[in-house]
Amino acid sequence: MKQTYFTILIVALFLSADAQKVTLDYYFNHEVHKNSAGKWERFHYTWEDKSGSGFSIFGDSFIKAGARLDTLGVAPTMNNLKGTAIYIIVDPDTKKESVNPNYIELKNVDQIAAWVKNGGILLMMANDSANVELPHFNQLAARFGMHFNDDLQNHVIDDQHFEDGALLTAGNPMFKTAHKLYMKDACSIAVKYPAKAALKNKNGAAIIATAKYGKGTVIATGDPWLYNEYTNGRLPIGFENDKGANDLAEWLLNQIPKQ
Repeated sequence: MKQTYFTILIVALFLSADAQKVTLDYYFNHEVHKNSAGKWERFHYTWEDKSGSGFSIFGDSFIKAGARLDTLGVAPTMNNLKGTAIYIIVDPDTKKESVNPNYIELKNVDQIAAWVKNGGILLMMANDSANVELPHFNQLAARFGMHFNDDLQNHVIDDQHFEDGALLTAGNPMFKTAHKLYMKDACSIAVKYPAKAALKNKNGAAIIATAKYGKGTVIATGDPWLYNEYTNGRLPIGFENDKGANDLAEWLLNQIPKQ
């Protein structure tokens, strides 16, 4: 019995170490607030945040698909992205969100682009222009033929108008099990080669775009739509963001170049 236990433990450790690493940026997005104890803490789009503002459910989607999670709290470089299969940048800070925001500079663009070209998978999640720092984010997007527009798509007034945020995905290869997603108050994405639209809303605006770049892949979304508030059952019956999170995680992992 003891030998069997240690065999299982060794196998589990091996699988964990061998799993593909998904790294979430904590540098360009670094929002803080005071918790119930009056202490400052990181929040908003973090793996560990299990409240509505967190990404814990999206993180679980990667874990269920066999990946392991990590974070990067400093500027990305080829060196500190080494070993990362998927790098996610969400909603870079504006000055209203951070006193001293870390903007995406050209030196960061060069490092990230070189990493993607070498086989990295980059997920860029924007927001409507009132809630994300687009000018510098667009310097990165432009490297891959994308541009986050200063507009407002899928605007939802209140909880009585969920359908205004609906995206239909039946037949979309990125979403194999989800047929109807919810993404409200997003920006559209303009594309040129090598980028292309991967999902459009009912107005024909690209809300998700993808691009092949060297050995790697880039995907951009017009909103950080998979935070817990909209993947934990708050949505009306028929919306499937929980399935969408699983589908997207599996799609991203499938883009990793085979060794």
